[in-house]
Amino acid sequence: MGASVLKSRPQQSQGPPLLKDRFIADIYGEAGKLVGSQVRVCGWVDNIRDLGGVRFVLVRDRTGVMQVVVKKGLTPQDAIDASYQLVKESVACFEGTLSEGPSKLKYELHATKVQPLSKPVEPIPLEPATSLDAQLNVRLDYRWLDVRNRKVSAVFVFESWVAHMFREHFRGRGFVEVFTPKIVAAGTEGGAEVFPVIYFGREAYLAQSPQFYKQMAVIAGLERVFEVGPVFRAEAHHTVKHLTEFHGLDIEMGFIEGPEDVMSELEGFFRRLASEAQAAEELRAVREFFDLSVRVPGKVPRITIRQAYEILRERYKKELPPGEDLDPQAERLLGDYAREEYDSDFVFVTEYPWKVRPFYTMRKEGDEDWTYGFDLLFRGLEIATGSQREHRYDHLLKNLRDKGLDPSKFQFYLNFFKHGAPPHGGAGLGLERIVKQFLGLENVREARLLPRDPERLVP
Repeated sequence: MGASVLKSRPQQSQGPPLLKDRFIADIYGEAGKLVGSQVRVCGWVDNIRDLGGVRFVLVRDRTGVMQVVVKKGLTPQDAIDASYQLVKESVACFEGTLSEGPSKLKYELHATKVQPLSKPVEPIPLEPATSLDAQLNVRLDYRWLDVRNRKVSAVFVFESWVAHMFREHFRGRGFVEVFTPKIVAAGTEGGAEVFPVIYFGREAYLAQSPQFYKQMAVIAGLERVFEVGPVFRAEAHHTVKHLTEFHGLDIEMGFIEGPEDVMSELEGFFRRLASEAQAAEELRAVREFFDLSVRVPGKVPRITIRQAYEILRERYKKELPPGEDLDPQAERLLGDYAREEYDSDFVFVTEYPWKVRPFYTMRKEGDEDWTYGFDLLFRGLEIATGSQREHRYDHLLKNLRDKGLDPSKFQFYLNFFKHGAPPHGGAGLGLERIVKQFLGLENVREARLLPRDPERLVP
């Protein structure tokens, strides 16, 4: 249980029960029933106003702020004395009677007991109340103070909810959660953007994705699988959308008829997120600070990348050579297009060029320069990449060679396909990017509790 939570528990002595182990927001939510009851709240001291005969202490947890009244003549002297030990950001618990108050907080606690637990031992380098005014690097240096800002903590409450919803949704869709290795023998993409590690005298790598192993799970007969886990990318990017470590939300499904089956699963997940975010009880504090409304039409638009080239050229005077990937500006413009033409915050871009897709992507029949690969853009940012995978052993060998890769270095992966593999496909999503776009954050680092980038390794 967190320090700030409250739960009903009868006292040994006579009198009203002492309510413990519930959040401040829960007390406010039931305040009509609790006025006159004895409650206990714990958290951080947000502010103190001393008016001589009365002290007002604001105590904060991640769900809200409550005013505690310490008043001469009404509050026991030991509680008054203890209140003078408090300073801003002290950690403390307060017991007393919940009352209606004259303040904008509406309810307040008239203290009968004040229990200081700890207090700062040096000046606070970052004030939680104003941490969002500081530069992001400073906020990240003092993340334990930054996250005490309720708007910042709301980001991680929301992120937790998204991960939970991903699990709940895909379990309900018949997917099995798997847990794949994060120390691997070869890079998934066959490139150099991997972190090497020494594994008992041998070189290994941190996994770029669970791609190979979630495919193996499908081929092994689990048929539909998902994973929530860390992903590592040794990419020296310094952008607002890249991290070297993030959490991936991955799905893989067998016996598909084409990439549309995978896109439909993703669309269903985001439609559910958009719907339930509006009313989910656990997101009350999040909705105080963020507009969680998202536009998901009856069917999310799909455009091929060749159509995207044409839209960008004719509508936005943006030229991309055929066969090239979308750059950040192109993604943003296509996000604008989806919103203007379809009233949608989402758009699938399909049939990506073979030259920009990994070797395991299935190429189009009769036109091998293009693939059954797609991206999902959310408000102009790629948040998911997926495809139908190549499940035919001889085609995989050809794909590897066409990419200039040595099949012998991928033999452990190729072995999966020697004994019967169903047509399958899947997608990988970035949890932090979803949160960034949903909440309108400026930098993906804001959506990672302790982000890693080319410069940052601590805290």
